[in-house]
Amino acid sequence: MRAHPVLMLIVAATALRLVLAALLGLGIDESYMVVAGRGPLEWGYFDHPPIAWWMARGMVDLAGTEAALVVRLPFIALFALSSALMARLGTRLGGARAGFWAVVAFNLSPVFGLTTGSWVLPDGPLVCALLGAALCAERALATGAWRAWMGTGLCFGLAILSKYTAALTGFGLVLYLLATPGQRVWFARPQLYVAGLVAGLVFAPVVVWNAQHGFASLAFQSGRAAAASLHLFGPVVVLGGEALFVLPWIWLGLMRVGWPALRGPAGAARLLAFLAAPPIVLFAVVAIWSRQVLFHWAAPGYLMLYPALGVFLAARTWAPRAARVTAGLLGAVIVVALIAINLPLNLPKDPLLQARSWAGLRAALPDPSTPVAALSWADAGKIGIGLGPDYRVVVLNRDAREFLFRPRPEPGSDVMIVARGRSLAQMLDQYGAGFADITEAGSVVISATRFTVFLGHQVMAWPAP
Repeated sequence: MRAHPVLMLIVAATALRLVLAALLGLGIDESYMVVAGRGPLEWGYFDHPPIAWWMARGMVDLAGTEAALVVRLPFIALFALSSALMARLGTRLGGARAGFWAVVAFNLSPVFGLTTGSWVLPDGPLVCALLGAALCAERALATGAWRAWMGTGLCFGLAILSKYTAALTGFGLVLYLLATPGQRVWFARPQLYVAGLVAGLVFAPVVVWNAQHGFASLAFQSGRAAAASLHLFGPVVVLGGEALFVLPWIWLGLMRVGWPALRGPAGAARLLAFLAAPPIVLFAVVAIWSRQVLFHWAAPGYLMLYPALGVFLAARTWAPRAARVTAGLLGAVIVVALIAINLPLNLPKDPLLQARSWAGLRAALPDPSTPVAALSWADAGKIGIGLGPDYRVVVLNRDAREFLFRPRPEPGSDVMIVARGRSLAQMLDQYGAGFADITEAGSVVISATRFTVFLGHQVMAWPAP
């Protein structure tokens, strides 16, 4: 019997991700999540809700190591499930061939196939939960079955428990019901409200955690959209960046199928287009006054358009050749990146430093009993992964993110401070008021970048003024 094409594709893509996960060390955000998550499990975290943190920490506890492949395993497995859900959605729209091509395009888009597909980020569980919600919502609207409505609420709850922006996709469902003739009847039926209640109950612990921590996480994320200055071309920049993350030719295809579906008749295609619209539109609009919009934030919106793109590609004879060319180009880029990361670059400022291993720091910090301080949350993650789980890492900065809620050095204790490009005079000037004294304790060079280790004697204030 011939193997199912979608299954073959998922197995092959998963195998490639496993190889890549073993070859590529943890990046900045991944290192930060693993190191900052070393403390007790929480219902909430400074940056995001807890599911991705739990997944990474669970693998560390299970395997006893923070190796890149190990902590990435649940995210790779979850993306395999996401691909299966994507195939199901595409099949509902246009048959098995459409489901297959939806999965092909989904896996070829770097923002999904590479980062979401294997990296330790909230986007992995977010994408899987949103695809589950879309499947359940389509079935709920078609049949009215209570089971489907409950599944919709549960999946939306899990999505928001992964990342706050999932609420935008839920808002898209409400817009669809309001804007589609024949669907407003659901506002007079209990199923919609029970589904909302289920989602709210799943997310409720995060609200409680925020209330106990001064709403730090919600305030941080909402504050990133605060007005700063006028940027008339901001939406163009953001949409262009999103197109690069998706791949420009795939982005054009998504736009090609999304707009007609949005204006089309009631059904799965229109529903998915309405689920897609809020993240894509909102972040483009926010870019008018904020420069903090990151290109991957709108990815959950584009996610919902891949099933319709699968229908489009299934009818195109050039699709197989385009897929092969795209896969070849992406493969070449990945190979070049891996070679570059593993080649020493004698540059004053190594552009690939954050992708390299910082395990060389152990030579200058042989004693794990003294806390190690970084000057930023980003460096803290890389330092913590480089040194290993036996070292306690703290952040000597008021912008400490999740490290803000981790135990601080006790008054009177000593701290080893790891800094790049800082002299002793600069350290004394900036941080001296927080210690009885600061002295230089050694240094180590990683890829032509000198890391200096300072000893902060007797902590008096944390973080230092």
